[in-house]
Amino acid sequence: QVQLVESGGGLVQAGGSLRLSCAASGRTFSRYGMGWFRQAPGKEREFVAAISASGSTYYAVSVKDRFTVARDNAKTTVYLQMNSLKPEDTAIYYCAAALRWGIRRGQSEYEYDYWGQGTQVTVSS
Repeated sequence: QVQLVESGGGLVQAGGSLRLSCAASGRTFSRYGMGWFRQAPGKEREFVAAISASGSTYYAVSVKDRFTVARDNAKTTVYLQMNSLKPEDTAIYYCAAALRWGIRRGQSEYEYDYWGQGTQVTVSS
């Protein structure tokens, strides 16, 4: 069982930055692939970024070159550094953990076993 707690969300102006954190419980964190997803009002949840247990990273086209995902296994925490934020980045951001990814390499929500409660990110124009 893995428990995930996100933090770091808030209100920021367009062009600004935020860093989200996702603290995970459990001693096997290093074995998990971790992902970030987001859901805007009235829209489906969508993939943002993922990092494998070995450190390979994957990004949605809409955030590539603006967002960076990283993990610190010693702190059992995964981060999402978000730069050059846009109003369309406004959403609830969720982190998720998967012991084993499928063919989508962590880019599908159905590949994940555990989810956090989410943190709100609001970008004003």
